[in-house]
Amino acid sequence: MTDPANASSDRFRCSVGALDEQLAGSAAVDAAYLLVEQTGPWGNKALAESGLPEHVRTGLAETAAEAGVRVQLIRRHGRSSTTEAFRVYLGYAAPGRAWLETTVFEVADDLLDLDLDGLAEGRSSGLEPVEHPLLLVCTNGRRDACCAEFGRPVVAALSAEHPQETWETTHLGGHRFAGAMLTLPHGISYGRLDVESAERVASETLAGRLVPSLMRGRTAYDPPVQAAEIALLEALGETRVDGLELVEVSPPAQASSARATTSSVVFRHRVAGSTTLHRVTVTETPGDPVRASCADAKTKPTKAFRVEIGRL
Repeated sequence: MTDPANASSDRFRCSVGALDEQLAGSAAVDAAYLLVEQTGPWGNKALAESGLPEHVRTGLAETAAEAGVRVQLIRRHGRSSTTEAFRVYLGYAAPGRAWLETTVFEVADDLLDLDLDGLAEGRSSGLEPVEHPLLLVCTNGRRDACCAEFGRPVVAALSAEHPQETWETTHLGGHRFAGAMLTLPHGISYGRLDVESAERVASETLAGRLVPSLMRGRTAYDPPVQAAEIALLEALGETRVDGLELVEVSPPAQASSARATTSSVVFRHRVAGSTTLHRVTVTETPGDPVRASCADAKTKPTKAFRVEIGRL
């Protein structure tokens, strides 16, 4: 990746301050997604400050929070809508059961009729199935400067090559990992992307493969499991999007250090008719605090993961 330290401004950039933070295990945890097309402009709090009617904004935010559905605003790069119609996607990212569906709404109130409880449980909405992945790149500069500075070149390049699959999106969690991308339906989060690495991720995603070295994690998994999967993928040279099957996760236990916890994660790996079980022991420790946002001088704690891989 092009060094974020060479950013066009001499102001602080949180992505520069977090360059030493571990990428694996940093993805926001979500399995159910609602994507709503809004051409913008986007505010700091995208849904709350969107162009949707106030009662829709409020009702959708409450319903989504209760159901456990993540709402993302999306828009095409460099385009503005000339109609009131807008596209909506519903996606479920559970490994082995991922799906993506879409429709176009003419009226914003239709958003309030969506079955978000069903979405959170993985039930199909009965809308039009989407047979290709989506490439969502965070570009919300109102939320954080890094998202715009590093996300916009990425989305411009991907939109030129993959216009059907590529969307700009609002906050994905973790400005300091910009350029940040989420791929659906499988919920694979990537970070620290520049144009070259993003094009690689896009090509592999469209082929049903992963790029483990650039992954923040699979969003359906908790951070220790994210880190475990990425480490095992890299150790095995496995890149198939569902190449590993999660079998078991033990509850975190206190490690030798009072500030560390250890989890045991078991994955099943199938290759050419043979099956192998791998146990990944993940020790989670506090990482160095970082500034989580360009505009906020406050620091936040981080996590570091150490993994050990064995066969069963």
